[in-house]
Amino acid sequence: MSERIGLIAGAGTFPLLFAREARARGREVFTAGLSGMTSPEVEGLSAETAYFRLGQLSAPIDFFKKNGVTRVLMAGKIEHVSIFGGFLPDLRAAKLLLTLKDRRPNSIFAAIAGELAKDGIEVISSATFLESSLPKPGPLTEKKPHKDREASIAAGWKAARTIADLDIGLTVVARGGAIVAVEGMEGTDECVKRAGEIFRRLLPDDEPPKDMVVVKVARPGQDMRFDLPVVGVPTLEVMAAAGADTLALEAGTTLILEMDKFLARAAELGIAVTAIDPASR
Repeated sequence: MSERIGLIAGAGTFPLLFAREARARGREVFTAGLSGMTSPEVEGLSAETAYFRLGQLSAPIDFFKKNGVTRVLMAGKIEHVSIFGGFLPDLRAAKLLLTLKDRRPNSIFAAIAGELAKDGIEVISSATFLESSLPKPGPLTEKKPHKDREASIAAGWKAARTIADLDIGLTVVARGGAIVAVEGMEGTDECVKRAGEIFRRLLPDDEPPKDMVVVKVARPGQDMRFDLPVVGVPTLEVMAAAGADTLALEAGTTLILEMDKFLARAAELGIAVTAIDPASR
């Protein structure tokens, strides 16, 4: 009998990639989807799929237990702002929230993992079966970051590590060694868009924004079970539109979705992508 593995699926392609890879490795995937968020494509990759509203905890746990699932993975985007609207906790979730000192994403996810553990369900690394998509240190594209971008990478790295340590965000946009935009709850792509908009207001109408650097890091001591830094082709598209030509990622902890497509698109857009060893900074 093949292993049964659970998937708590948010939005985007990440859950689909995991489910596809897990099935290719002979696992049966039982998916707890989020109503209005999870792509219905996951149904074709799962042995069984059930949908729950954001804030339900008891029903998804019962779903996994009924299907003999003892290991579960969290994948996909859940907007952090969801905790301020559209979040209707069931009784178990409401009691859990009362025990939290804060409602930062990491605090919430860690508490959920603790509740699952009470029912014999282990939350495993979000990179399970996708370890090859965690880049090793060094340039990932043939085009390497221009030497003029090093000051922006250095400033962006320092700022990004600071906000990551405070659990504010993971991404910073810099230009000329100065910080242009810092990620909050809006996410990486919206942060990059905002950076482009800032420069459009500052530059002459006939001069497009350019030469910006996007730096994305992990939290110090990143818990690989949830809320991993993730980038995909859409981020590259947003970068190109905003005037960013360099992407610096933290090696070993940032998941690149569909790596081959990602790097091919980066080459087409003229974007240099490099992975940085945190020990080197």
